[in-house]
Amino acid sequence: MTAKAHWENVYSTKASDTVSWFQPHAQTSLEFIYRTGVTQSSALIDVGGGASTLIDDLLALNFNHLSVLDLSGAALKASQNRLGEQAQRVQWIEADITTVDFREHYFDLWHDRAVFHFLTHPEDRQSYRRVLLHALKPGGHLILATFADDGPEKCSGLAVQRYDTAALQHILGPAFTLRHHQRETHTTPFGTTQQFLYCDFQRTESENSPN
Repeated sequence: MTAKAHWENVYSTKASDTVSWFQPHAQTSLEFIYRTGVTQSSALIDVGGGASTLIDDLLALNFNHLSVLDLSGAALKASQNRLGEQAQRVQWIEADITTVDFREHYFDLWHDRAVFHFLTHPEDRQSYRRVLLHALKPGGHLILATFADDGPEKCSGLAVQRYDTAALQHILGPAFTLRHHQRETHTTPFGTTQQFLYCDFQRTESENSPN
């Protein structure tokens, strides 16, 4: 089964508030976003945010330049249905983050909670980084949340890659500087816990391709 087929099946057969990664409010993500100093007119993208409630809170805070990308059209549809008319204020992108074609230096802030740790092959991580470098403005922020080094080894039946800050910095390279990080214990809808690592990296160089 392809990755796309897997996630279409997940979001077509399960309610979005019953999957292990569900959050009623993405409070830690919001705190990290506030800390960067972005404004309501900044261009923000939520990568893998198809059914996430983060977009609801950003809309409520009157951010007006929002994009959500997800591999699953069913996940995007879940958010669109939940938001109703408010969904028209968001650019919805059904695509693979390792191959999508964005405008150069378009985004002020790139948020990713729980996509990057599914990229278990080095070539996929490098493809992700190429897209990130192309799309994120110099000086822009990458809010990256992955399973911590003591987090789960699998999620949704798929293998994941766990990280500490040094491993993430090594992959991202010198074009990114770690500004802030913290751990979070996420409680799933069925009462188990998962260890996450949240990082704010700022893009500090104009590099357009990986080392």
